[in-house]
Amino acid sequence: MRPGARRATRFAALTAAAVVAGSCSVLPEMPPPVPRDVVPSVAPPTLAADGSDQLSPDGFDAVQRMAVRIRNVGCSALSTGSGFAVDEHTLITNRHVVADSESLQVSTYDGRDLDVSAASTAALADLAVVRTEDPLPSFPQIADEDPEQGDDVTVVGYPAGGRLTVTVGQVIGTTRDPLHENLGEVLVTDAAVEPGSSGSAALDDDGEVIGVVYAKTTDGRSLLVPQSTLREMLDDTSSFTELPPC
Repeated sequence: MRPGARRATRFAALTAAAVVAGSCSVLPEMPPPVPRDVVPSVAPPTLAADGSDQLSPDGFDAVQRMAVRIRNVGCSALSTGSGFAVDEHTLITNRHVVADSESLQVSTYDGRDLDVSAASTAALADLAVVRTEDPLPSFPQIADEDPEQGDDVTVVGYPAGGRLTVTVGQVIGTTRDPLHENLGEVLVTDAAVEPGSSGSAALDDDGEVIGVVYAKTTDGRSLLVPQSTLREMLDDTSSFTELPPC
């Protein structure tokens, strides 16, 4: 993480206020089968590397197309979460979104269900990798650097397992991860997240991933695994192990 980000205000009080990551995922009943609309708070950034809008025929842009909804039909419960593509067949989400699963159901912005071929989870951070047999419609770039305090952030996901939403905020600073002692520093933002937002991509103004949503605090702030941690773990094949069955 850049020195500027490390100097950003730490929020020690978040350690006591953090909501366990699982609260971002467990829901009482199955959500509707197909997400068909978007509730943006502002126009989201665009992911196109060449600067074009890359609108799909139904008007969705690349930012919206890269987000997926994940249903975890678990061993003893049903839960939902969000995820995002990092290449044509690879999704990133949270470990707690896919944990204790009997099967994983992944659907895209246009309601297509994708077959899952494999899933693995990280021991260090609340991260997971899901491989799909079917190609994903769009994927962003991961930013080269972690954001600074005050930088804008856009979160794209499926809170409550329902409609695709785009919410915005700013990076408030960093804090020691209150949920996983060995992870280290995580990002704190004021972008709104809700149950089901876990695993959502947090994007900068260029549409590049600067973090992964994994928890919400009791005072309404969101916690992100920074892109530097995500990159480090993706570069180390030993960071992830196959998702165990029920």
